[in-house]
Amino acid sequence: MESRKLVIIGGDAAGMGAASKVRREHPEREIVVFERGNHTSYAACGMPYYIAGQVESSEELVARSPGVFREKQNIDVRIRHEVLDIDPGSKRVKVRNLSKGEEFWEDWDDLLIATGASAILPDLPGVDAAGVFALSTLQTGIDAFEDMQTHKPSKAVIIGGGYIGIEMAEALLARGMEVTVVDMADQVMSTMDKDMADRIAEVMEKDGIHLYLKEKLRQVDKDTQGRVASVVTDKQTLKADVVFLGMGVKPNSGLAARAGVKLGVRDAIRVNKSLQTSVPHVWAAGDCAESYHLVKSEQAYVPLGTVANKHALVAGINISGGQARFPGVLGTAITKFNQLEIARTGLSEKEAEELGINFIANTIDSPTLSGYFPGTGKMTVKLVAHKDTGRLLGGQIVGMQTAGKRIDTIAAAITAGLTVQQLVDMDLAYAPPFSPVWDPVQTAARTLL
Repeated sequence: MESRKLVIIGGDAAGMGAASKVRREHPEREIVVFERGNHTSYAACGMPYYIAGQVESSEELVARSPGVFREKQNIDVRIRHEVLDIDPGSKRVKVRNLSKGEEFWEDWDDLLIATGASAILPDLPGVDAAGVFALSTLQTGIDAFEDMQTHKPSKAVIIGGGYIGIEMAEALLARGMEVTVVDMADQVMSTMDKDMADRIAEVMEKDGIHLYLKEKLRQVDKDTQGRVASVVTDKQTLKADVVFLGMGVKPNSGLAARAGVKLGVRDAIRVNKSLQTSVPHVWAAGDCAESYHLVKSEQAYVPLGTVANKHALVAGINISGGQARFPGVLGTAITKFNQLEIARTGLSEKEAEELGINFIANTIDSPTLSGYFPGTGKMTVKLVAHKDTGRLLGGQIVGMQTAGKRIDTIAAAITAGLTVQQLVDMDLAYAPPFSPVWDPVQTAARTLL
């Protein structure tokens, strides 16, 4: 393996995580990484908190710089190098040095595609206006922060009420701005059921967010300098000094597709559990690749940082000659809006219905701590289970501080294939500062029974 040259396309979590694993296994192996941006191994999930001013510098979001990889791990990281084509037959990639404008071919024995995902941009008038941002790479977050520092916007409009939309609403509210969120759906957080999403919307509006649902973006109006002036929906015109597009992401899979690599769900790169693609000696990992869903028992596209890092480890082991498998995902995710924590895992009631599963679901309200303990708050837990077998299928949590991370208990139970009764029987910890004597997750399971 030491003589096999590894080329990696993409220098964020999946690419650099795999590179680091291969380096630990093979100290002398040649590893070349091409990254078209300026940064490697950065925490894209931290961008809203950087924009809010809670993270002092964008440098704090960089786990390891290109220089550190080169000097301490002997990984040849080349930033501002874009891979233009993959030639699987000749085992080489065509690369453009963006700083010099030069193009060249680089040979490889093994290739890892870790090209990530991009924000979905609607093909509508005015979305190219200055002051309109869609967060994906760290550089997009830096650009947004610097633009806001210069222009001092007071009115913000966010298109999309998903994870990015909610986190940016919190961030911009923290900056003292007037914040409006617009979503074409009839709820925020489309990955959750409407009854749970309505609780989120209630808190958002109570905390000062102007929330408009069932409205479609039509265009962005510019002023005479080409900056955003307002947002036009199918129902109204909203003044805006800055706009953030949080309409989801799509996998950067075009490069792979042109090379004959098969695509799968939502055009993500099709991989097996070893993270191998349809082309020999070509692997894929991270937000550009699909995963297997443990409850749906089918391929899925789940572009999350946790998944990318696990993909990286599995790909790195296998490229090093090992035999690792990536078992699958549940879509476990967590976020927050001010003091409200929001989490989900497995199937929602809506997804179970779409899959034709004979399910049962139930929702309970509970205090986060013992009711008499100072600082206790309200939380809501929803569980979904198979009606015939009692197997736990999914869970959602919305509540005040300490509520959200309880989703990990539900995720562990689903992964282990536990029934609702077995969740009730689990020996969970209790003390008044942490939980009621019956943890809310177990109360939800008891009620579901």
